[in-house]
Amino acid sequence: MRVVIKGAGVAGLTVALELARHGIEVHVVECAGAVATGASGLAGGMLAPWCERESADEMVLTLGRTAADWWEEALPGHVIRHGTLVVASGRDTGELTRFAGRTSGYDWLDGTGIEALEPSLAGRFRKALFFRDEAHLDPRRALAGLQRVLLDRGVPFHFGCAAEDMAGSFDTIIDCTGAAAIGQTADLRGVRGEMLFLETSEIALSRPVRLLHPRIPLYVAPRGDDRFMVGATTIESDDAGPISARSLMELLNAAYALHPAFGEARVAELGVGVRPAYPDNLPRVTVDGNVISVNGFYRHGFLLAPAMAGQVAAILTDSIPNYERHCA
Repeated sequence: MRVVIKGAGVAGLTVALELARHGIEVHVVECAGAVATGASGLAGGMLAPWCERESADEMVLTLGRTAADWWEEALPGHVIRHGTLVVASGRDTGELTRFAGRTSGYDWLDGTGIEALEPSLAGRFRKALFFRDEAHLDPRRALAGLQRVLLDRGVPFHFGCAAEDMAGSFDTIIDCTGAAAIGQTADLRGVRGEMLFLETSEIALSRPVRLLHPRIPLYVAPRGDDRFMVGATTIESDDAGPISARSLMELLNAAYALHPAFGEARVAELGVGVRPAYPDNLPRVTVDGNVISVNGFYRHGFLLAPAMAGQVAAILTDSIPNYERHCA
């Protein structure tokens, strides 16, 4: 069997690795000049199924709870298993109770417990939720790492060319083009996410911190070398244009609320990614003849891509006939 995968984002690369593990000949085609050029390169990289369950379907937790193990096996040393810390300012502590009521897998912390985990936040918050079994990774490093693993396995990459030019020589086409399929795939919509990178040596964080802010839920994910990713908005739009002034101000204000030192940080990068989503915000694997489509990851790309890649491998190795499936 020879397979061509369209798209070198998180979906395409995880599918490629799963198929290569099964001995299937795989080629990866990407219209850009490198991996991680789309929304996948702007992701938060949080492997946080319990936190995501607060606002998502139970299936996100069911399929996402093994994601950290998959990534660790694929890329040893890339996954940081320090958990997730969720905080709220004094007037918003009720939001912590609401958050806790919609998920599981957490411990309550007081100010002393917060300080023990994150000394930079000492004295800033009285209560927090700690999800100790969650993890995170750097998406750009992870995607570059997957490419190296695939190259070592002999998987060819074809950049800057159209998959249609090669399709005739392959048994199966796997479409992992993400937002590029909006307008072509029924029910698929765009959800705009905006982020920024801040640089400061005045703060040290060991894990992603989520701030339950009144207007915009914020996460700050450490990237090392005094860099922090701050995100992310969730706007119902497929506009991939530059970040809006309003979103930038809200993200900066929320980061300042987490720690005032972010007010003096350098803004190193701004980014906007359009995340494809179906009405239920769950990804789907669909089959139409010899074309398999994997799309609709919404904000759960790195969390759910391993599970969906496993579904694609099951289809091809078990010769399952045409069907349409959500995450189950």
